[in-house]
Amino acid sequence: MAILPILEAPDPRLRSISTPVEAIDDDLQRLIDDMFETMYDAPGIGLAAIQVGVPKRMLVIDLQEPQSDEEGAPPVKKPLVFINPQILKGSEEQSVYQEGCLSVPDQYADVERPAAIRASWMDREGRIHEEQLEGLLATCLQHEMDHLEGILFIDHLSRLKRDMLLKKLNKARRAA
Repeated sequence: MAILPILEAPDPRLRSISTPVEAIDDDLQRLIDDMFETMYDAPGIGLAAIQVGVPKRMLVIDLQEPQSDEEGAPPVKKPLVFINPQILKGSEEQSVYQEGCLSVPDQYADVERPAAIRASWMDREGRIHEEQLEGLLATCLQHEMDHLEGILFIDHLSRLKRDMLLKKLNKARRAA
């Protein structure tokens, strides 16, 4: 397994539309493992293949739930793989989460999205799933699926908020 470099805005590859995964083969399994290792190292809770320079319709998510109330206890990993995901329906009810992105490091903003979605996808074994998702998982899947369409979370902000956030990002890069 390897930690892959994560593309950061304004890299133009982040704006490309990803193509469907044609085969679940050894190369894809390796990419999945590398993406999880990269995401955990970053650290993050979701990563789309395009964020590591692979324009395929695949993403990984792990919301890592607390193992116990014990302070310092490591979280329980719950890795999820979404291959060729689709949103079949979004709820009319909206929710707002403060989102961040490994491709827009250390920048956060409130984004409004459907509170629940019906989604379909294949897992890493090729099994097809169709489920109703809500809460953070629904938000995270929508965020990562945006990447597959060349959309960043900052594109959901007003122009003023987006420009302010990008100025903060550039300032942080110059200071580093």
